[in-house]
Order: sequence, then structure tokens, then C-alpha cells
Amino acid sequence: MVGEEGAFVLGWDEVLTEEELSMTLKVLCMSEEEFKVYKEQDGWEDDSEEEENSTLSNEALSRLKTPCKKLLYDSVLLTLESYRADLKAEQDLLNNKEAYMKLSRREQQALHVRYGQKRILHQLLELVK
Repeated sequence: MVGEEGAFVLGWDEVLTEEELSMTLKVLCMSEEEFKVYKEQDGWEDDSEEEENSTLSNEALSRLKTPCKKLLYDSVLLTLESYRADLKAEQDLLNNKEAYMKLSRREQQALHVRYGQKRILHQLLELVK
């Protein structure tokens, strides 16, 4: 469902891999019985029209059902734990010009990427609280 990378792509305003995330949340939030019925009815094909008409904008994410929001929230927390430093530490490093200038160009770019990723993840946490 998630593709070869095993990850979802989030942007500032919406989920960029919304079809994969929608389907994954739908399946993971089903009971065993619901999943069995869904699978038996070839539900994978029937939802294509429904999925096309919905986008996972930030507003839509905040309106998800509680089980889906909890799943996303917990997943984001696990992702954030995989980073060595938290958002504040990255922000402090960005704001400390002396320490920032000691980093190589590559390290500076990586810092900006990590900081941006963490900001998006923190935004998602707020949306699904």
C-alpha cells in the first residue's frame, strides 16, 4: 500500500501521497471483521471514486476519525523519535551563527532539511491532536 519507500509524503498544506495514506488508515483502523468483509467484496476497487473526490488537506486531516488521528499521532511520534535531536535543538543550531558556520555546506543543508521535516511533523501532530 505504501510503495517501495514505505513512507508517506507530507507537504505544508496537504498529504502528497494521499491515496496511499487514505487507504492505509482505512485498513489499519478496520476491525478484523470489517477487513474481512471489505476484502471479500473487492473493496479495493470500489473506493476509487470516493478516494478521488477527497484530498487529505490539513483541514481534512484534522477532521479524521479518532482512531485514525491516534494512529497518525503515534506514528509521527515514532518518526520524531528516530531523529537524534529534537526540533528545538535544530532551531537553536540554526540561530547560533557561530556554531552554524562551523558546519560544512553539506551539514548545513542537511540541518535545513531535517528542520523542515520536523516542522511538518510537528504541524501534523497539532492537526491530529
